[in-house]
Amino acid sequence: MKKRTSWMLSVALATTALMGVGASTASATTTTASNVEHTYLVVFKQAHKLPDNFQALIEQAGGKTKRVLHHVGAVQVVSSNPAFSDTIRKASEVQDVGVENHLYPEAPVEREAFTPAAGATAANDLYTQYQWDIKQVNGNGAAWSLPGGTGQSANGQDIVIGVIDTGIDYTHPDIKANYAYGKSFVPGISSPMDQDGHGTHVAGSIAANGRVLGVGPNLKVAAYRVFGPTGGASTADIAAALMTAADDNVDVVNMSLGGYDWLQDPQYATKDVVADIRLFNRAIQYAVQKGVTVVGSAGNAAQDITSPGRNSRDLNDGNGATHRSPSSQLLIRTSSGGQELNLAYYSNYGVGKIDVIAPGGDFGTAWLATGDRTLRDGNKRCLSTVPGGYAWYIGTSMAAPKTAGLAGLIIAQHGKDALSPAQVKHIIQSSATDLFKPGYDGESGFGLINAVNALN
Repeated sequence: MKKRTSWMLSVALATTALMGVGASTASATTTTASNVEHTYLVVFKQAHKLPDNFQALIEQAGGKTKRVLHHVGAVQVVSSNPAFSDTIRKASEVQDVGVENHLYPEAPVEREAFTPAAGATAANDLYTQYQWDIKQVNGNGAAWSLPGGTGQSANGQDIVIGVIDTGIDYTHPDIKANYAYGKSFVPGISSPMDQDGHGTHVAGSIAANGRVLGVGPNLKVAAYRVFGPTGGASTADIAAALMTAADDNVDVVNMSLGGYDWLQDPQYATKDVVADIRLFNRAIQYAVQKGVTVVGSAGNAAQDITSPGRNSRDLNDGNGATHRSPSSQLLIRTSSGGQELNLAYYSNYGVGKIDVIAPGGDFGTAWLATGDRTLRDGNKRCLSTVPGGYAWYIGTSMAAPKTAGLAGLIIAQHGKDALSPAQVKHIIQSSATDLFKPGYDGESGFGLINAVNALN
């Protein structure tokens, strides 16, 4: 089944089929007695402002404005006019227009609830016993003794990591002390409370401080909820969340989400797809220019994303180009590794597409050669918070927040607003532990993130 932006992809490995990225389609349609209403993105040529006559252009083409994104020159529009795209595209002020995509949380390859003993036997007991992934990043706790190593800022200001995701369980005992605030961009839902678990797991990986610990136990997390209890989020809503986080002066944004844009999908003309790509690039650029370090996950399709042409053949069984979305070079894109310093079997990879690798968990490597499920080690997954408790997850969604957390520590050491995103990215890359091929490679980028090196 071919999809425009992302799809359900079964990754068959030995005897096990594990699910990758969530399905995505063009925006939902509403059928009435006489028409079908679509949601469009209209991206204007001016990247930083809207033309004075944008409302008139939209109305003359038969559209109605749904969301205005002033700072990136784009508008989300609903229209039942089947000629809307062709009509407004004729305006000299318009760069791109297309039916809007939806993206999804980077669905974990596997998740399993974890029920610990009723009471902690010692402080941070679950960290001590299970969280190999956090220890891999912080040098078994050594980074926490370095300036900024817990996320405590040099200039006394909170370092805030924005989590664009399913929300955060801000009542969780391991998170509530480090929860800064939350906002919802989900239509019809005002609460930032997590109803899925994904965003809370991500937040705990960054800043938990209880039975489990995050990379920075003194960092703060802010929820920018874009996903409801089910379904995806529109590109415009995600872009709005990212730009709002930048306007709120967060220090880092984590986006453990994504999809794919197939430019030669036979259901759509290429010109109808590129509007989403351009909007994402503009939104990320806006955030970076405002001083935000933006981190993204590589994806769970076990795919070499170097070649958009190969992606189309492998993932869509089609021609043309399929691009990982969002795909801005300004991102710090993170692939996923295991406890054994291996590339996780589900992780996307690709030369020029991966910046660093971080622990996202797997079941070890012993079972891969034979497919013998009895050899899978569940303790090599990543344990973190979920609403009301804890759970094991594996996926690139678990790797990206470790990198976001490290970015927060680096900023904390130097002081809020003291470093540019490019400087933060350089420190993360140059301090990484080299893996696999000497120097840069497509599997681990510049290497495994290393908080001790980054803060020394």
